[in-house]
Amino acid sequence: MSGQAQRSAVVVGGGLAGLTAALRLAEAGHRVTLLEARPRLGGLAFSFRRGELTVDNGQHVFLRCCTAYRGLIERLGAGGQVEVQPRLDVPVLAVRGDRHRLGRLRRAGLPVPLHLAASLATYPHLRPLDRLRVVRGALALQRLDLADPALDQVSFGSWLRSHGQNDRTIAALWDLVGVATLNAKAAEVSLALAAMVFKTGLLTDPGASDIGIAAVPLGALHHDAALAELTRAEVTVRLRTKVVELKSVSTTTGPPHAVRLENGELLNADVVVLAGAQDAAAALLPPEAIADQHRLGEFGTAPILNVHVIYDRKVLRRPFFAALDSPVQWVFDRTPHSGVAATRPGAQYLALSQSAVREEIDLPVAELRARYLPELERLLPAARTAEVLDFFVTRERTATFDPAPGTAVLRPTAATRIPGLLLAGSWTATGWPATMESAVRSGHAAADAALRAVGQRVPVDRGDGRWPR
Repeated sequence: MSGQAQRSAVVVGGGLAGLTAALRLAEAGHRVTLLEARPRLGGLAFSFRRGELTVDNGQHVFLRCCTAYRGLIERLGAGGQVEVQPRLDVPVLAVRGDRHRLGRLRRAGLPVPLHLAASLATYPHLRPLDRLRVVRGALALQRLDLADPALDQVSFGSWLRSHGQNDRTIAALWDLVGVATLNAKAAEVSLALAAMVFKTGLLTDPGASDIGIAAVPLGALHHDAALAELTRAEVTVRLRTKVVELKSVSTTTGPPHAVRLENGELLNADVVVLAGAQDAAAALLPPEAIADQHRLGEFGTAPILNVHVIYDRKVLRRPFFAALDSPVQWVFDRTPHSGVAATRPGAQYLALSQSAVREEIDLPVAELRARYLPELERLLPAARTAEVLDFFVTRERTATFDPAPGTAVLRPTAATRIPGLLLAGSWTATGWPATMESAVRSGHAAADAALRAVGQRVPVDRGDGRWPR
C-alpha cells in the first residue's frame, strides 16, 4: 500500500466472525475499529461471573475438522488452552428400569469408513438389524454431492426414512449427533446441512470427528486472548458501543461509509463489516444492499438451553456423556474450569447442553429443576444421595439460525451490492451449520471480499481437509 492512504475499516460485532475479520483486515494494513455493544468479546460463546463461579453461557465444542476455528485459536496464542481427543470417544448412556447400559461411539485407527465399524458393531443401543440400517444410511450419505442445491429442499428425516432408517436408528445415532450439531431434529433439518455435518465429520477422514473442548473458561479464549491479540494488531476495540445506523456517503475524496453510534458519534470508513446476529445486521442494512432483502425476515432462529447443577460431591466420573431415551442430551463436567473446587472443595459442577428445545426455553427455573434433577438421579446413581448446592439455567433464545429445509437460499454471501459493505456471521453462506467454525469462516470470507475488491490478496491457509492424526 506504499504511496496510498491507509484504508479504514469498521467491524460491527465482536463475536468470532468479527474478531476474524478485524484481524485479517488489520494484517492487510487497514486501520480497523471493532465495535461491540456488549461489555465483552466472544459473541454467543462467552463466560460470566456468578459469585465466585466462572460460568460459560453454554458448552461449546468443536471437532478436529474445524480448521478455521482452530486456526483462530492458534492465532490468539491459545492453542494450549484447548484439548482435542486423541481419537473420537463418546460415551452414550441409557437407563431402562434399574439397568444402566453404556455404549461408546469411538473410532479406531483405520481408514474411513472402517474407523467406526468396530464401534458400531458393538453399539448396545441398536439391535444387529438396526446397525445394518445405519451402515446403509452412511453409505448413501457418502454418495451425496454437497454441491447439489436440491439437497436443501429435502428434510434429513424424510431422506433417512427413505434410506431404511427407523425411529430407533434416528434416535440412537442420527439425532444423537445431529441435534447437538444442527440444533434441530432430523425431521426439521435441511438434508444439505445434515449431509455436510455427517460427511465432513464422520465420512471424510478418520480424525475429523475427534472432539475438542476448551480447557479454560470461554472468556479466557474469546475475550482475554482475543483482546490481547487485537491490541497487538493495533485494532481499536470499543466495547459497550452500539451502532444505530449505517449509511453511504456521497463523496469522491473521503471514505464512502458512515457508521452512527448510539451517542450520535459518526465513524467514517472505506470498509464496513456487519458481523453481528442476523436480526441486528438486517436492521442496519440499507434496502438495496442484498437481493430479496425482505427474505431475511423469513430466516428463523433456534434456541439452546443450558442447565447448570453443582453437587456437593462427585457424581460423574468421566468428562462428558450423551444420554439416550432421556430428556437430558449431553452432560459435561465443568468443575476444573469454573473455580468451584477452590470455593467448595469436593463439589462437582455439571453443565447440561440442551438443543432443539423450543418448548422448554421459556419454562420457569422451578419447572426445569423438577424436570432435570430427577433425570440426573436416574442416569447417575451417585446423584441420588448428593446435595444440590446450586441450580441455574442460561438461555440463548436465538442461539443459531433455523436449519430447516430451504435455508440455503436465505443465507447471504459476504459481499453485498454496496461496495465496501460486507456481512459476516455463522448465519451467512458458509455451507456450515451455525457453529464456531462457521462464524470464523464467515469472517475470513468478509475479509477476502474486502481485500479482493481493491486488488489485495492475503492468502490464508484454513487447513481444509488436512488435520494431524
